[in-house]
Amino acid sequence: MPIRTRFTIWRSLATAATAALLATFLTPVVAQAAPRESRPVYSYENAVREAVWVDTGLDGDGDGRSDRVAVDIVRPREPARQGSKVPVVMDASPYYSCCGRGNEGQRKTYDANGDVVQMPLFYDNYFVPRGYAFVGVDLAGTSRSDGCDDVGGRSDVLSAKAVVDWLNGRATAYTSRTGSAKAKATWTNGKTGMIGKSWDGTIANGVAATGVKGLRTIVPISAISSWYDYYFQQGAPLYDSGPDWLATYVNSPDAQAKCDAVQQKLIDGAPRTGDRTGLWTERDYLKDASKVRASVFAIHGRQDLNVRMRHLGQWWDALGRNGVERKIWLSQTGHVDPFDFRRAEWVDTLHRWFDHELLGYDNGIDREPMADIERHPDQWVTSKTWPPRGTSPATLRPAQGTQPGVGTLGLTRDRGTETFTDDPALSETDWSARIDTSTPEKAGFTTGALTQDLRLAGSSKVTVTATPTTTTAHLSAVLVDLGPATIRDYATAGEGITTLTDRTCWGASTAGDSACFKETRAKTADVDYTVVSRGWADLGTYADPGKGVPLTPGKAYTITVDLAATDHVVPAGHRLALIVAGTDQDLIDPPSTTPTLTIDLSRTSARVPFVGGASAFAHATQGAATAVPRTAPLDGVTAPRTLQRVPGAGR
Repeated sequence: MPIRTRFTIWRSLATAATAALLATFLTPVVAQAAPRESRPVYSYENAVREAVWVDTGLDGDGDGRSDRVAVDIVRPREPARQGSKVPVVMDASPYYSCCGRGNEGQRKTYDANGDVVQMPLFYDNYFVPRGYAFVGVDLAGTSRSDGCDDVGGRSDVLSAKAVVDWLNGRATAYTSRTGSAKAKATWTNGKTGMIGKSWDGTIANGVAATGVKGLRTIVPISAISSWYDYYFQQGAPLYDSGPDWLATYVNSPDAQAKCDAVQQKLIDGAPRTGDRTGLWTERDYLKDASKVRASVFAIHGRQDLNVRMRHLGQWWDALGRNGVERKIWLSQTGHVDPFDFRRAEWVDTLHRWFDHELLGYDNGIDREPMADIERHPDQWVTSKTWPPRGTSPATLRPAQGTQPGVGTLGLTRDRGTETFTDDPALSETDWSARIDTSTPEKAGFTTGALTQDLRLAGSSKVTVTATPTTTTAHLSAVLVDLGPATIRDYATAGEGITTLTDRTCWGASTAGDSACFKETRAKTADVDYTVVSRGWADLGTYADPGKGVPLTPGKAYTITVDLAATDHVVPAGHRLALIVAGTDQDLIDPPSTTPTLTIDLSRTSARVPFVGGASAFAHATQGAATAVPRTAPLDGVTAPRTLQRVPGAGR
């Protein structure tokens, strides 16, 4: 299996004080070496495979008894015989039965006794031989668990938290779903690391936000930080359905027969108006970031249009404000697991992360750069901190150009207006392709060709003052890098990867659970522009982001649109563009009317975080040549289609 050979580095733990003590007793003692890496010394084939059902203390399905969630365990047999205890890697998911996990859609399989045979993904194959237990939890209402899935609410989070409590001796588990025989986790030291992609990583965020003791680290991959922001952005609907549809998608047949009351609460609590309600407050993990005890290793695709980068940016910032130990990877992909875009480095880094966080090994990973960023396909750079030190926002101002809707972008405030009419049939790719052409559906503003590289790192904000002609209006704000590049093609089905037929192996295998997975390679596209960041809002939320109101035609409104976090270098010779438009096809739903909006340029601006701040922007644009208008459309990726309303199922 392609696991790199590394020399084990032995480091003496003897200090001067220890040496003095040894000298006092005149006893020759050899100092023991500190381990720096867990090794595959335990049998995977002979591992203990068992199931328990943990009592959550909830009765979500209303059947008069406390719900129990199914917990499938694979753990090395030898440590318990030796009197030692092991830490836990845990993935709590709603997808183990209904939809599958990973690029190959793996599901759990069981033997005649109901013990797990195949555990999806490589975590058990790789970590169990290295002295970890792997625990796969079926969220309440899914697969073999009681209760009802409530899409990121108390049932989801507390059903997973109960398992962490059980691993630490604070909750009760049973050897069967309905029996009375109890099971104790005497084989673990309780130190738990939660991992998972999309919904699974979301639950890791939610459990960490409870502050539960024993959860030492989480590794959320493409994870949600606030469920409101999965369905809406500032009142603008991102999908034509709500969480009730998603609960139906993952609930087991048994749960579907019992969970009508929960379904109705999801419907009533998530109106399609986009108003924030108590349901969304319950599913907002950001508000509890101060409770997080666990370290966080976050991974996200900068072009993820399922769980969008807004989730990562706001979660990262909230954790930073509360002093949480953090590490981050940012890829060029869409909604893709790092196992499928940077496999060897991912397995190695995750291994060292868990060794450090759960086994306490001093392997140096905490002293390495905080961030890894994919700058070009399969080409990565690092940052000591993220965003880098010296990053600060510059306020960019749009100005009129020589033709309607085709303006300039700089540091100087301008007067005048630009007008566009919402066209729900067009998207950010259409706007970008014709950035230098006057078209009725957008207003675009560009710098000249940069004279030096300009790096954006973090989250931007665009403030727009707009006067609508109708009672409803949606706004899109997009930052675009105009210039040729080869990028991962995030708009195709693989979202930046192509799955191959060859397999590589990552851990030990059994007849029923192979550690060998299909290889992938980068799926790339040659483009003339790259969308860097985007954001949306319902103009009716101008006064209150939690509640929209009808607009008065002819009245000016000012709103600030939050753009997703990113890390992108606009190279010298390229241009940076700001586009303001209406409906971004397939990325937000259109308003009930078709408004024309007039933008007041003197009261419109973008605050963009540059490494080096406003002075870096000024230097990069000083002496910039004015672009020659191009009438032919620029080439980009195909228009993104995010009709998938399921966060990560089957991938």
